[in-house]
Amino acid sequence: MNNYKNIGFIPADILIPSNVDMNKWSVVACDQYTSQPEYWQRVREYVGDAPSTLKLILPEAELDSADPAAVNKTMVDYMSNDLFRTLPSSMVYLHRTQEDGNVRQGLIGALDLECYDYHKGSQTLCRATEGTVEDRLPPRIRVRKDAPMELPHIMVLIDDPAFTVIEALEKKVSDANCIYDFDLMERGGHLKGYQIQNEDCDEILKNLAALTGKETHPLLFAVGDGNHSLATAKACYEKLKETIGEKALSHPARYCLVELVNLHSPALQFEPIHRIVTKIDPNALLDALNEYGLEKGDANSQTIEIVCKGVHTVYSFAKESSKLAVGSLQHALDKIVPAMNGEIDYIHGEDVVDHLSMNEDSLGFILPNMEKNDLFPTVIADGALPRKTFSMGHAHDKRFYLECRRIIKE
Repeated sequence: MNNYKNIGFIPADILIPSNVDMNKWSVVACDQYTSQPEYWQRVREYVGDAPSTLKLILPEAELDSADPAAVNKTMVDYMSNDLFRTLPSSMVYLHRTQEDGNVRQGLIGALDLECYDYHKGSQTLCRATEGTVEDRLPPRIRVRKDAPMELPHIMVLIDDPAFTVIEALEKKVSDANCIYDFDLMERGGHLKGYQIQNEDCDEILKNLAALTGKETHPLLFAVGDGNHSLATAKACYEKLKETIGEKALSHPARYCLVELVNLHSPALQFEPIHRIVTKIDPNALLDALNEYGLEKGDANSQTIEIVCKGVHTVYSFAKESSKLAVGSLQHALDKIVPAMNGEIDYIHGEDVVDHLSMNEDSLGFILPNMEKNDLFPTVIADGALPRKTFSMGHAHDKRFYLECRRIIKE
């Protein structure tokens, strides 16, 4: 086979559940619906006692009250009870039909953490697309550091305008290598998965290598979703290297299972991530934002909408602290909100912002969209974007957990 280390992406021994209700097994990424705990309660009631990835993750809406030890124990129980079958040295080609009818194709494999650096300005094959908040890593590290297995909601983008890597697999798969085919819960659409092995993996790696061109420091993989989860895997791997030295290079924790998605997929739409600030005096927050150059009206290029009790008002930044409106806003909020003892949450969907802004102590912020074709050039030129700049589609279109992988030595 090709030299996987040069590409940073390899086949893996992938674990797939056997004899389970797949609709209950597969749940959406843990960082969705963070301001809607009722969503997760509804899913919990629906899943009941059935085996489910819900019991292998910590939804961020419940992170403060969650128990990482209980999650890790469930992982051990599932593995001990032969819940999984292994797809040896494989990738998985995904065919996801979204609720809107669009089809998004993906490819599951293992990303080499030696080829990834989330710090701004890195020149590795895989880079973060948004600023990584170090304070958000410890809760995730507490789960992963003792976990016997991983399951990804990480989606990594490749820039493949000729559709040579992922979409080309459509003609290579058949019912004979279909490993699952079912409806996802909660408006998630329909998911089909196909096992990819041997020479087909070789061809994937060859085509990935071709995307690097002749650049000295090519950007092959841009982390689209799950920036902090991949950063957590990196942090745990670096700690492992400190503990066991060079033995870590052959350890399964060197890799992290991810889904590759082509930036040019017609089904992949970038959506802005909005903000809601709570536990503050809305008028006091507006006054403070004026000090950072935010003025009513659209006289300048960096325009946002502020939402108070469902009413939208257009504002713009006369003083720009970033190339993007989201950056100028985030810079100001990071300075102002902690001093007011307020809280910031990141919201997918204007309707949710409208709803949450009805509270007396809340103020919402609607942000403009970013063109997805600007992503790779911007990351190459400027490094990571401001955190929570964009989302790849609606919350119910996010990656659902399904495949798993061992990250400890057997």
